[in-house]
Amino acid sequence: MKQTIFKGSGVAIITPMLEDGSVNYPVLKELLEQQIAGGTDAIVICGTTGEASALNDTEHLDVIEFACATVNRRLPVIAGTGSNDTRHAVALSREAKNRGADALLQVTPYYNKTSQAGLVRHFNAVADAVGLPMILYNVPSRTGMNIQPETYAELAKHPLIVATKEASGNVSAIAKTVALCGDELAIYSGNDDQILPLLALGGIGVISVLANVAPRETHDICRLYFEGKHAESLALQLRLLELIEALFCDVNPIPVKEAMNLLGHDAGQCRMPLAPLNAANRERLCTALCVAGFLKA
Repeated sequence: MKQTIFKGSGVAIITPMLEDGSVNYPVLKELLEQQIAGGTDAIVICGTTGEASALNDTEHLDVIEFACATVNRRLPVIAGTGSNDTRHAVALSREAKNRGADALLQVTPYYNKTSQAGLVRHFNAVADAVGLPMILYNVPSRTGMNIQPETYAELAKHPLIVATKEASGNVSAIAKTVALCGDELAIYSGNDDQILPLLALGGIGVISVLANVAPRETHDICRLYFEGKHAESLALQLRLLELIEALFCDVNPIPVKEAMNLLGHDAGQCRMPLAPLNAANRERLCTALCVAGFLKA
Protein backbone atom coordinates (compact mmCIF):
# COMPACT_ATOMS: atom_id res chain seq x y z
CA MET A 1 0.00 0.00 0.00
CA LYS A 2 1.34 3.44 -0.92
CA GLN A 3 1.90 6.40 1.37
CA THR A 4 -1.29 8.15 2.49
CA ILE A 5 -0.91 11.94 2.38
CA PHE A 6 -3.83 12.43 4.74
CA LYS A 7 -6.96 10.63 5.86
CA GLY A 8 -10.09 12.66 6.53
CA SER A 9 -10.90 16.21 5.43
CA GLY A 10 -8.67 18.45 3.39
CA VAL A 11 -9.78 22.01 2.74
CA ALA A 12 -9.53 23.50 -0.75
CA ILE A 13 -8.88 26.86 0.81
CA ILE A 14 -9.84 30.20 -0.73
CA THR A 15 -7.31 32.92 -1.49
CA PRO A 16 -8.60 36.12 0.19
CA MET A 17 -8.10 39.35 -1.76
CA LEU A 18 -7.71 43.00 -0.81
CA GLU A 19 -9.81 45.71 -2.45
CA ASP A 20 -7.02 46.39 -4.97
CA GLY A 21 -7.13 42.72 -6.00
CA SER A 22 -3.87 41.66 -4.38
CA VAL A 23 -3.60 38.71 -1.99
CA ASN A 24 -4.65 39.48 1.59
CA TYR A 25 -1.99 37.57 3.51
CA PRO A 26 -3.11 38.51 7.04
CA VAL A 27 -6.58 37.06 6.34
CA LEU A 28 -5.05 34.00 4.67
CA LYS A 29 -3.05 33.39 7.86
CA GLU A 30 -6.24 33.78 9.90
CA LEU A 31 -8.05 31.24 7.73
CA LEU A 32 -5.18 28.74 7.85
CA GLU A 33 -5.08 28.94 11.65
CA GLN A 34 -8.85 28.51 11.79
CA GLN A 35 -8.58 25.35 9.72
CA ILE A 36 -5.90 23.87 11.96
CA ALA A 37 -7.91 24.69 15.07
CA GLY A 38 -11.03 23.27 13.44
CA GLY A 39 -9.64 19.79 12.92
CA THR A 40 -8.94 19.88 9.19
CA ASP A 41 -6.48 17.15 8.23
CA ALA A 42 -4.74 18.85 5.28
CA ILE A 43 -4.49 22.18 3.48
CA VAL A 44 -4.88 22.32 -0.30
CA ILE A 45 -3.55 25.66 -1.50
CA CYS A 46 -3.92 27.20 -4.96
CA GLY A 47 -6.58 24.83 -6.20
CA THR A 48 -9.68 25.83 -8.15
CA THR A 49 -11.25 27.26 -4.98
CA GLY A 50 -8.06 29.25 -4.42
CA GLU A 51 -8.40 30.92 -7.83
CA ALA A 52 -5.09 29.50 -9.03
CA SER A 53 -6.01 30.16 -12.65
CA ALA A 54 -6.23 33.91 -11.89
CA LEU A 55 -2.90 34.10 -10.04
CA ASN A 56 0.29 34.80 -11.95
CA ASP A 57 3.21 32.46 -11.30
CA THR A 58 4.87 34.77 -8.78
CA GLU A 59 1.66 35.13 -6.75
CA HIS A 60 0.91 31.42 -7.09
CA LEU A 61 4.26 30.37 -5.66
CA ASP A 62 4.30 33.10 -3.01
CA VAL A 63 0.90 31.94 -1.74
CA ILE A 64 2.17 28.35 -1.57
CA GLU A 65 5.27 29.45 0.32
CA PHE A 66 3.22 31.55 2.74
CA ALA A 67 0.85 28.65 3.45
CA CYS A 68 3.74 26.24 4.04
CA ALA A 69 5.48 28.68 6.38
CA THR A 70 2.28 29.41 8.31
CA VAL A 71 1.26 25.78 8.68
CA ASN A 72 4.86 24.89 9.57
CA ARG A 73 4.44 21.11 9.23
CA ARG A 74 1.44 20.95 11.55
CA LEU A 75 -0.57 19.54 8.63
CA PRO A 76 0.33 18.42 5.11
CA VAL A 77 0.20 21.25 2.57
CA ILE A 78 -0.79 20.11 -0.90
CA ALA A 79 -0.01 22.58 -3.67
CA GLY A 80 -2.14 22.90 -6.77
CA THR A 81 0.40 23.13 -9.58
CA GLY A 82 -1.43 21.62 -12.54
CA SER A 83 -1.30 23.01 -16.05
CA ASN A 84 -2.32 22.14 -19.58
CA ASP A 85 1.36 22.56 -20.50
CA THR A 86 3.44 19.72 -19.08
CA ARG A 87 6.59 21.85 -18.93
CA HIS A 88 4.75 24.55 -16.97
CA ALA A 89 3.31 21.95 -14.57
CA VAL A 90 6.83 20.59 -13.97
CA ALA A 91 8.30 24.06 -13.40
CA LEU A 92 5.54 25.12 -10.97
CA SER A 93 5.73 21.81 -9.14
CA ARG A 94 9.49 21.89 -8.72
CA GLU A 95 9.33 25.39 -7.31
CA ALA A 96 6.40 24.47 -5.03
CA LYS A 97 8.58 21.68 -3.65
CA ASN A 98 11.36 24.22 -3.04
CA ARG A 99 8.86 26.48 -1.25
CA GLY A 100 7.89 23.70 1.18
CA ALA A 101 4.95 21.80 -0.32
CA ASP A 102 4.45 18.26 0.97
CA ALA A 103 2.53 17.00 -2.04
CA LEU A 104 1.01 18.12 -5.34
CA LEU A 105 -2.51 18.35 -6.72
CA GLN A 106 -2.43 17.88 -10.50
CA VAL A 107 -5.54 18.64 -12.54
CA THR A 108 -6.03 17.07 -15.95
CA PRO A 109 -4.97 19.24 -18.89
CA TYR A 110 -7.79 21.56 -19.98
CA TYR A 111 -8.80 23.30 -23.23
CA ASN A 112 -6.15 21.64 -25.39
CA LYS A 113 -6.95 18.40 -23.47
CA THR A 114 -5.32 15.13 -24.55
CA SER A 115 -5.97 11.41 -25.02
CA GLN A 116 -5.96 8.86 -22.20
CA ALA A 117 -2.45 7.88 -23.31
CA GLY A 118 -1.51 11.55 -23.14
CA LEU A 119 -2.77 11.73 -19.54
CA VAL A 120 -0.48 8.87 -18.58
CA ARG A 121 2.51 10.56 -20.23
CA HIS A 122 1.68 13.96 -18.70
CA PHE A 123 1.17 12.84 -15.11
CA ASN A 124 4.11 10.43 -15.16
CA ALA A 125 6.35 13.20 -16.50
CA VAL A 126 5.43 15.52 -13.62
CA ALA A 127 5.86 12.78 -11.03
CA ASP A 128 9.24 11.74 -12.47
CA ALA A 129 10.53 15.32 -12.61
CA VAL A 130 9.47 16.52 -9.17
CA GLY A 131 9.68 13.63 -6.73
CA LEU A 132 6.73 14.54 -4.47
CA PRO A 133 3.62 12.45 -3.79
CA MET A 134 0.90 13.44 -6.23
CA ILE A 135 -2.89 13.59 -6.09
CA LEU A 136 -4.59 13.61 -9.46
CA TYR A 137 -7.65 15.84 -9.93
CA ASN A 138 -10.48 14.67 -12.15
CA VAL A 139 -13.07 17.42 -12.73
CA PRO A 140 -14.54 16.96 -16.23
CA SER A 141 -17.13 19.73 -15.79
CA ARG A 142 -14.27 22.26 -15.78
CA THR A 143 -11.62 20.66 -17.96
CA GLY A 144 -13.50 18.68 -20.60
CA MET A 145 -11.26 15.71 -19.71
CA ASN A 146 -12.20 12.57 -17.79
CA ILE A 147 -9.76 10.03 -16.37
CA GLN A 148 -11.06 6.55 -17.22
CA PRO A 149 -10.79 3.74 -14.64
CA GLU A 150 -8.35 1.84 -16.85
CA THR A 151 -6.18 4.96 -17.07
CA TYR A 152 -6.20 5.26 -13.30
CA ALA A 153 -4.99 1.65 -13.13
CA GLU A 154 -2.05 2.51 -15.38
CA LEU A 155 -1.24 5.73 -13.51
CA ALA A 156 -1.39 3.93 -10.14
CA LYS A 157 1.68 1.93 -11.16
CA HIS A 158 3.80 5.04 -10.57
CA PRO A 159 5.11 5.01 -6.98
CA LEU A 160 4.47 8.75 -6.49
CA ILE A 161 0.95 8.87 -7.95
CA VAL A 162 -0.79 7.98 -4.74
CA ALA A 163 -4.33 9.37 -4.88
CA THR A 164 -7.01 11.15 -6.85
CA LYS A 165 -9.53 13.86 -6.07
CA GLU A 166 -12.62 12.59 -7.85
CA ALA A 167 -15.12 15.28 -8.88
CA SER A 168 -16.62 13.53 -11.88
CA GLY A 169 -19.76 12.65 -9.91
CA ASN A 170 -19.79 9.24 -11.62
CA VAL A 171 -20.04 6.84 -8.69
CA SER A 172 -20.12 3.79 -10.97
CA ALA A 173 -16.85 4.78 -12.63
CA ILE A 174 -15.28 5.47 -9.24
CA ALA A 175 -16.35 2.01 -8.05
CA LYS A 176 -14.64 0.49 -11.07
CA THR A 177 -11.51 2.53 -10.34
CA VAL A 178 -11.45 1.17 -6.79
CA ALA A 179 -11.87 -2.36 -8.13
CA LEU A 180 -9.00 -1.94 -10.61
CA CYS A 181 -6.58 -0.04 -8.38
CA GLY A 182 -7.18 -1.40 -4.89
CA ASP A 183 -4.74 0.02 -2.35
CA GLU A 184 -2.49 1.49 -5.04
CA LEU A 185 -4.66 4.61 -5.44
CA ALA A 186 -6.44 6.41 -2.61
CA ILE A 187 -9.71 8.17 -3.44
CA TYR A 188 -10.75 11.57 -2.10
CA SER A 189 -14.20 12.94 -2.84
CA GLY A 190 -14.07 16.17 -4.81
CA ASN A 191 -17.79 16.79 -4.28
CA ASP A 192 -19.06 17.71 -0.83
CA ASP A 193 -22.45 16.12 -1.48
CA GLN A 194 -20.75 12.76 -2.13
CA ILE A 195 -18.40 12.45 0.84
CA LEU A 196 -20.24 9.55 2.43
CA PRO A 197 -20.88 7.60 -0.81
CA LEU A 198 -17.19 7.71 -1.68
CA LEU A 199 -16.15 6.70 1.83
CA ALA A 200 -18.52 3.73 1.47
CA LEU A 201 -16.65 2.75 -1.70
CA GLY A 202 -13.36 2.74 0.17
CA GLY A 203 -12.44 6.42 -0.16
CA ILE A 204 -10.23 7.91 2.54
CA GLY A 205 -11.54 11.46 2.71
CA VAL A 206 -12.55 14.64 0.94
CA ILE A 207 -10.90 17.72 -0.53
CA SER A 208 -13.62 20.13 0.38
CA VAL A 209 -15.08 23.54 -0.40
CA LEU A 210 -17.53 23.20 2.49
CA ALA A 211 -14.62 22.93 4.95
CA ASN A 212 -13.85 26.63 4.43
CA VAL A 213 -17.12 27.35 6.24
CA ALA A 214 -17.41 24.21 8.36
CA PRO A 215 -14.00 22.66 9.04
CA ARG A 216 -15.02 20.73 12.15
CA GLU A 217 -18.24 19.36 10.63
CA THR A 218 -16.54 18.29 7.40
CA HIS A 219 -13.82 16.57 9.41
CA ASP A 220 -16.48 14.87 11.54
CA ILE A 221 -18.35 13.39 8.57
CA CYS A 222 -15.16 11.46 7.86
CA ARG A 223 -14.22 10.78 11.48
CA LEU A 224 -17.62 9.37 12.37
CA TYR A 225 -17.59 7.11 9.32
CA PHE A 226 -14.11 5.78 10.12
CA GLU A 227 -15.23 5.14 13.73
CA GLY A 228 -18.06 2.97 12.43
CA LYS A 229 -20.74 5.52 13.36
CA HIS A 230 -22.24 5.45 9.89
CA ALA A 231 -25.70 6.70 10.84
CA GLU A 232 -24.23 9.73 12.60
CA SER A 233 -21.96 10.46 9.66
CA LEU A 234 -24.93 10.25 7.31
CA ALA A 235 -27.04 12.52 9.51
CA LEU A 236 -24.30 15.17 9.45
CA GLN A 237 -23.84 14.88 5.68
CA LEU A 238 -27.59 15.34 5.17
CA ARG A 239 -27.83 18.21 7.68
CA LEU A 240 -25.28 20.14 5.64
CA LEU A 241 -26.75 19.30 2.24
CA GLU A 242 -28.68 22.57 1.81
CA LEU A 243 -25.53 24.55 2.60
CA ILE A 244 -23.44 22.40 0.25
CA GLU A 245 -25.90 23.07 -2.56
CA ALA A 246 -25.92 26.81 -1.80
CA LEU A 247 -22.12 26.89 -1.97
CA PHE A 248 -22.46 25.80 -5.59
CA CYS A 249 -25.35 28.06 -6.60
CA ASP A 250 -22.86 29.95 -8.80
CA VAL A 251 -19.41 29.20 -10.17
CA ASN A 252 -17.00 28.09 -7.44
CA PRO A 253 -15.45 29.96 -5.57
CA ILE A 254 -17.93 32.85 -5.88
CA PRO A 255 -20.42 31.54 -3.27
CA VAL A 256 -17.85 30.26 -0.77
CA LYS A 257 -15.99 33.58 -0.82
CA GLU A 258 -19.25 35.40 -0.17
CA ALA A 259 -20.01 32.93 2.63
CA MET A 260 -16.69 33.72 4.27
CA ASN A 261 -17.43 37.45 3.96
CA LEU A 262 -20.83 36.93 5.55
CA LEU A 263 -19.12 35.10 8.40
CA GLY A 264 -16.86 38.11 8.98
CA HIS A 265 -13.58 36.94 7.43
CA ASP A 266 -12.97 39.77 4.92
CA ALA A 267 -12.25 37.37 2.08
CA GLY A 268 -12.79 40.01 -0.59
CA GLN A 269 -14.14 39.35 -4.06
CA CYS A 270 -13.05 36.92 -6.74
CA ARG A 271 -10.83 38.17 -9.52
CA MET A 272 -12.45 38.86 -12.86
CA PRO A 273 -13.86 37.31 -14.95
CA LEU A 274 -15.74 35.90 -11.94
CA ALA A 275 -18.54 38.27 -10.97
CA PRO A 276 -20.04 38.94 -7.51
CA LEU A 277 -22.89 36.76 -6.32
CA ASN A 278 -26.28 38.13 -7.35
CA ALA A 279 -28.89 39.18 -4.79
CA ALA A 280 -31.08 36.08 -5.13
CA ASN A 281 -28.20 33.68 -4.65
CA ARG A 282 -26.81 35.75 -1.79
CA GLU A 283 -30.15 35.45 -0.01
CA ARG A 284 -30.16 31.70 -0.66
CA LEU A 285 -26.66 31.44 0.79
CA CYS A 286 -27.58 33.50 3.86
CA THR A 287 -30.59 31.27 4.49
CA ALA A 288 -28.51 28.10 4.18
CA LEU A 289 -25.87 29.45 6.56
CA CYS A 290 -28.61 30.31 9.07
CA VAL A 291 -30.33 26.92 8.76
CA ALA A 292 -26.99 25.15 9.27
CA GLY A 293 -26.30 27.27 12.36
CA PHE A 294 -23.31 29.24 11.11
CA LEU A 295 -25.05 32.62 10.82
CA LYS A 296 -27.73 34.25 12.96
CA ALA A 297 -30.91 35.20 11.13
